[in-house]
Amino acid sequence: MNLENKVVLITGAGLPNGIGAGIARCFANEKAKVVVTDLDASIVDETATSLPTDALGLVADAASQAAMDEAVDKTIDKFGGLDVLVNNAGVGGPTLSQVNYANDPEEEVALFGMSDAAWDAQLMFNLRTTFSSSSAAAAKMNDGGSIVNIASIAALGPATGLPAYGAAKAGVVHLTKTHAMQLAARRIRVNCICPGLLWTRAWEMLATNMKAQQTEFANMSIRQVFETVVARSTPLGGEQTPEDIGNLAVFYASDWARMITGQVVAVDGGISVK
Repeated sequence: MNLENKVVLITGAGLPNGIGAGIARCFANEKAKVVVTDLDASIVDETATSLPTDALGLVADAASQAAMDEAVDKTIDKFGGLDVLVNNAGVGGPTLSQVNYANDPEEEVALFGMSDAAWDAQLMFNLRTTFSSSSAAAAKMNDGGSIVNIASIAALGPATGLPAYGAAKAGVVHLTKTHAMQLAARRIRVNCICPGLLWTRAWEMLATNMKAQQTEFANMSIRQVFETVVARSTPLGGEQTPEDIGNLAVFYASDWARMITGQVVAVDGGISVK
Protein backbone atom coordinates (compact mmCIF):
# COMPACT_ATOMS: atom_id res chain seq x y z
CA MET A 1 0.00 0.00 0.00
CA ASN A 2 2.91 2.36 -0.70
CA LEU A 3 4.04 2.57 2.92
CA GLU A 4 7.66 1.53 2.45
CA ASN A 5 9.92 3.84 4.47
CA LYS A 6 6.97 5.81 5.86
CA VAL A 7 7.51 6.66 9.52
CA VAL A 8 4.73 5.57 11.85
CA LEU A 9 4.45 6.36 15.56
CA ILE A 10 2.01 4.19 17.53
CA THR A 11 1.07 5.00 21.14
CA GLY A 12 0.20 2.33 23.68
CA ALA A 13 1.75 -0.37 21.51
CA GLY A 14 3.90 -2.22 24.03
CA LEU A 15 1.77 -5.20 25.06
CA PRO A 16 2.62 -8.06 22.68
CA ASN A 17 -1.00 -9.29 22.50
CA GLY A 18 -2.56 -5.83 22.48
CA ILE A 19 -4.19 -3.86 19.70
CA GLY A 20 -1.24 -1.47 19.42
CA ALA A 21 1.27 -4.25 18.84
CA GLY A 22 -1.00 -5.78 16.22
CA ILE A 23 -1.17 -2.42 14.45
CA ALA A 24 2.62 -2.17 14.63
CA ARG A 25 2.99 -5.59 13.00
CA CYS A 26 0.67 -4.61 10.17
CA PHE A 27 2.66 -1.46 9.40
CA ALA A 28 5.94 -3.35 9.70
CA ASN A 29 4.67 -5.91 7.19
CA GLU A 30 4.20 -3.01 4.76
CA LYS A 31 7.87 -2.04 5.31
CA ALA A 32 7.09 1.13 7.22
CA LYS A 33 9.48 2.35 9.89
CA VAL A 34 7.71 1.92 13.20
CA VAL A 35 8.06 3.73 16.53
CA VAL A 36 6.44 1.93 19.46
CA THR A 37 5.62 3.96 22.57
CA ASP A 38 4.23 2.87 25.93
CA LEU A 39 4.76 3.47 29.62
CA ASP A 40 6.67 0.22 30.30
CA ALA A 41 10.22 0.07 28.96
CA SER A 42 10.44 -3.73 28.99
CA ILE A 43 7.40 -4.33 26.81
CA VAL A 44 8.27 -1.43 24.50
CA ASP A 45 11.64 -2.97 23.73
CA GLU A 46 10.16 -6.46 23.36
CA THR A 47 7.61 -5.35 20.80
CA ALA A 48 9.95 -3.06 18.87
CA THR A 49 12.66 -5.69 18.50
CA SER A 50 10.13 -8.29 17.35
CA LEU A 51 9.10 -6.28 14.29
CA PRO A 52 10.45 -7.23 10.84
CA THR A 53 11.43 -3.68 9.96
CA ASP A 54 13.37 -0.68 11.26
CA ALA A 55 11.79 0.04 14.63
CA LEU A 56 12.33 2.17 17.70
CA GLY A 57 10.90 1.69 21.18
CA LEU A 58 10.30 4.74 23.34
CA VAL A 59 8.90 5.17 26.83
CA ALA A 60 6.41 8.03 26.65
CA ASP A 61 3.20 9.09 28.36
CA ALA A 62 0.66 9.67 25.61
CA ALA A 63 -1.38 11.92 27.93
CA SER A 64 1.51 14.40 28.20
CA GLN A 65 2.17 16.82 25.35
CA ALA A 66 5.67 17.41 26.69
CA ALA A 67 6.48 13.71 26.72
CA MET A 68 5.02 13.24 23.25
CA ASP A 69 6.90 16.28 21.94
CA GLU A 70 10.08 14.54 23.04
CA ALA A 71 8.97 11.24 21.47
CA VAL A 72 8.21 12.99 18.18
CA ASP A 73 11.61 14.71 18.23
CA LYS A 74 13.36 11.38 18.83
CA THR A 75 11.36 9.84 16.00
CA ILE A 76 12.41 12.58 13.60
CA ASP A 77 16.03 12.40 14.76
CA LYS A 78 16.06 8.65 14.12
CA PHE A 79 14.09 8.40 10.88
CA GLY A 80 14.08 11.90 9.41
CA GLY A 81 10.38 12.70 9.69
CA LEU A 82 6.95 11.57 10.80
CA ASP A 83 4.20 10.49 8.39
CA VAL A 84 1.64 8.65 10.50
CA LEU A 85 0.40 8.79 14.09
CA VAL A 86 -1.79 6.03 15.50
CA ASN A 87 -3.47 7.06 18.74
CA ASN A 88 -3.97 3.69 20.37
CA ALA A 89 -3.03 4.46 23.99
CA GLY A 90 -5.87 3.89 26.42
CA VAL A 91 -7.04 1.78 29.33
CA GLY A 92 -10.17 -0.34 29.30
CA GLY A 93 -12.89 0.52 31.78
CA PRO A 94 -12.71 -2.57 34.02
CA THR A 95 -8.92 -2.66 33.92
CA LEU A 96 -8.55 0.89 35.17
CA SER A 97 -11.29 0.74 37.78
CA GLN A 98 -10.12 -2.51 39.35
CA VAL A 99 -6.37 -2.05 39.19
CA ASN A 100 -6.14 1.61 40.17
CA TYR A 101 -9.27 2.28 42.17
CA ALA A 102 -10.28 -0.91 43.95
CA ASN A 103 -9.12 0.55 47.27
CA ASP A 104 -9.88 4.20 46.57
CA PRO A 105 -11.49 5.63 49.73
CA GLU A 106 -13.41 8.06 47.54
CA GLU A 107 -14.95 5.21 45.56
CA GLU A 108 -18.37 5.55 47.13
CA VAL A 109 -20.04 4.12 44.01
CA ALA A 110 -23.07 6.32 43.71
CA LEU A 111 -25.80 6.13 41.06
CA PHE A 112 -23.42 5.97 38.09
CA GLY A 113 -20.95 3.63 39.74
CA MET A 114 -17.73 5.61 40.04
CA SER A 115 -16.00 8.41 41.91
CA ASP A 116 -14.80 11.71 40.48
CA ALA A 117 -11.24 10.38 40.62
CA ALA A 118 -12.08 7.31 38.55
CA TRP A 119 -14.01 9.43 36.04
CA ASP A 120 -11.10 11.84 35.63
CA ALA A 121 -8.65 8.98 35.16
CA GLN A 122 -10.76 7.41 32.43
CA LEU A 123 -10.91 10.67 30.50
CA MET A 124 -7.19 11.23 30.94
CA PHE A 125 -6.17 7.78 29.71
CA ASN A 126 -8.78 7.45 26.97
CA LEU A 127 -9.35 10.98 25.64
CA ARG A 128 -6.53 13.28 26.67
CA THR A 129 -4.06 10.75 25.27
CA THR A 130 -5.52 11.30 21.81
CA PHE A 131 -5.58 15.08 22.15
CA SER A 132 -2.09 15.44 23.64
CA SER A 133 -0.42 13.02 21.23
CA SER A 134 -2.14 14.55 18.21
CA SER A 135 -1.15 18.04 19.31
CA ALA A 136 2.48 17.03 19.62
CA ALA A 137 2.63 15.03 16.41
CA ALA A 138 0.62 17.26 14.08
CA ALA A 139 2.90 20.23 14.75
CA LYS A 140 5.87 18.37 13.21
CA MET A 141 4.22 15.78 10.96
CA ASN A 142 4.93 15.85 7.24
CA ASP A 143 2.18 17.49 5.20
CA GLY A 144 0.05 14.84 3.55
CA GLY A 145 0.36 12.58 6.59
CA SER A 146 -2.27 10.63 8.46
CA ILE A 147 -3.60 10.34 12.01
CA VAL A 148 -5.55 7.22 12.97
CA ASN A 149 -7.48 7.29 16.23
CA ILE A 150 -8.54 4.11 18.00
CA ALA A 151 -11.86 4.53 19.81
CA SER A 152 -14.33 1.73 20.64
CA ILE A 153 -17.81 0.54 19.81
CA ALA A 154 -18.59 1.87 23.30
CA ALA A 155 -18.44 5.30 21.64
CA LEU A 156 -21.29 4.49 19.28
CA GLY A 157 -24.08 3.75 21.76
CA PRO A 158 -24.93 3.55 25.45
CA ALA A 159 -22.32 1.73 27.54
CA THR A 160 -24.22 1.41 30.81
CA GLY A 161 -21.48 -0.53 32.55
CA LEU A 162 -18.68 1.76 31.37
CA PRO A 163 -20.04 5.32 31.35
CA ALA A 164 -16.74 7.18 31.56
CA TYR A 165 -14.98 4.88 29.11
CA GLY A 166 -17.81 5.25 26.60
CA ALA A 167 -17.89 9.02 27.04
CA ALA A 168 -14.13 9.27 26.57
CA LYS A 169 -14.20 7.18 23.41
CA ALA A 170 -17.12 9.23 22.07
CA GLY A 171 -14.85 12.22 22.62
CA VAL A 172 -12.22 10.53 20.45
CA VAL A 173 -14.80 10.26 17.66
CA HIS A 174 -15.57 13.98 18.01
CA LEU A 175 -11.87 14.91 18.02
CA THR A 176 -11.41 12.86 14.86
CA LYS A 177 -13.91 14.98 12.95
CA THR A 178 -12.66 18.25 14.44
CA HIS A 179 -8.98 17.55 13.77
CA ALA A 180 -9.83 16.36 10.25
CA MET A 181 -11.16 19.82 9.48
CA GLN A 182 -8.37 21.64 11.28
CA LEU A 183 -5.62 19.76 9.44
CA ALA A 184 -7.21 19.51 6.00
CA ALA A 185 -5.28 22.50 4.65
CA ARG A 186 -2.08 20.50 5.16
CA ARG A 187 -3.72 17.42 3.65
CA ILE A 188 -3.25 15.54 6.90
CA ARG A 189 -6.11 13.06 7.07
CA VAL A 190 -7.63 12.06 10.41
CA ASN A 191 -9.79 8.95 10.73
CA CYS A 192 -11.07 6.69 13.46
CA ILE A 193 -11.48 2.96 14.10
CA CYS A 194 -13.95 1.58 16.64
CA PRO A 195 -12.84 -1.95 17.63
CA GLY A 196 -15.42 -4.44 18.81
CA LEU A 197 -14.68 -7.55 20.89
CA LEU A 198 -11.00 -8.49 21.15
CA TRP A 199 -9.33 -10.77 23.66
CA THR A 200 -7.24 -8.09 25.36
CA ARG A 201 -6.21 -7.35 28.94
CA ALA A 202 -9.32 -5.21 29.38
CA TRP A 203 -11.59 -8.05 28.30
CA GLU A 204 -9.83 -10.47 30.63
CA MET A 205 -10.77 -8.17 33.49
CA LEU A 206 -14.31 -7.67 32.23
CA ALA A 207 -14.83 -11.42 31.81
CA THR A 208 -13.51 -11.94 35.34
CA ASN A 209 -16.13 -9.47 36.63
CA MET A 210 -18.90 -11.19 34.68
CA LYS A 211 -17.88 -14.62 35.95
CA ALA A 212 -17.97 -13.38 39.54
CA GLN A 213 -21.23 -11.47 39.27
CA GLN A 214 -23.43 -13.49 36.91
CA THR A 215 -24.43 -17.03 37.86
CA GLU A 216 -24.67 -18.25 34.26
CA PHE A 217 -20.92 -17.76 33.89
CA ALA A 218 -19.88 -19.17 37.28
CA ASN A 219 -18.60 -22.51 35.94
CA MET A 220 -16.89 -21.09 32.85
CA SER A 221 -13.31 -20.01 32.36
CA ILE A 222 -12.91 -16.31 31.65
CA ARG A 223 -12.02 -17.18 28.05
CA GLN A 224 -15.30 -19.13 27.76
CA VAL A 225 -17.18 -16.13 29.15
CA PHE A 226 -15.67 -13.98 26.42
CA GLU A 227 -16.46 -16.52 23.70
CA THR A 228 -20.07 -16.71 24.89
CA VAL A 229 -20.43 -12.93 24.67
CA VAL A 230 -18.89 -12.94 21.19
CA ALA A 231 -21.24 -15.68 19.99
CA ARG A 232 -24.29 -13.82 21.29
CA SER A 233 -23.27 -10.38 20.07
CA THR A 234 -21.49 -10.69 16.74
CA PRO A 235 -23.51 -11.19 13.54
CA LEU A 236 -20.44 -12.42 11.67
CA GLY A 237 -19.86 -14.93 14.44
CA GLY A 238 -16.28 -14.34 15.55
CA GLU A 239 -14.02 -12.21 17.67
CA GLN A 240 -11.86 -9.48 16.20
CA THR A 241 -8.07 -9.51 16.29
CA PRO A 242 -5.45 -6.76 16.64
CA GLU A 243 -4.53 -7.37 13.01
CA ASP A 244 -8.13 -6.69 11.95
CA ILE A 245 -7.69 -3.24 13.45
CA GLY A 246 -4.18 -2.88 12.05
CA ASN A 247 -5.23 -3.68 8.50
CA LEU A 248 -7.72 -0.80 8.49
CA ALA A 249 -5.15 1.52 10.08
CA VAL A 250 -2.73 0.66 7.27
CA PHE A 251 -5.42 1.40 4.68
CA TYR A 252 -6.26 4.74 6.27
CA ALA A 253 -2.58 5.70 6.19
CA SER A 254 -2.05 4.66 2.58
CA ASP A 255 -2.53 6.54 -0.67
CA TRP A 256 -5.56 4.35 -1.32
CA ALA A 257 -7.37 6.45 1.28
CA ARG A 258 -6.08 9.79 0.05
CA MET A 259 -9.59 11.29 -0.10
CA ILE A 260 -10.87 9.81 3.15
CA THR A 261 -10.87 11.97 6.26
CA GLY A 262 -13.05 12.50 9.31
CA GLN A 263 -14.50 8.99 9.02
CA VAL A 264 -15.37 6.48 11.72
CA VAL A 265 -15.50 2.75 10.95
CA ALA A 266 -16.43 0.00 13.38
CA VAL A 267 -14.41 -3.20 13.07
CA ASP A 268 -16.80 -5.28 15.14
CA GLY A 269 -18.26 -8.10 13.08
CA GLY A 270 -21.53 -6.19 12.76
CA ILE A 271 -22.23 -5.57 16.46
CA SER A 272 -22.91 -1.87 15.98
CA VAL A 273 -25.40 -2.56 13.19
CA LYS A 274 -27.77 -4.50 15.46
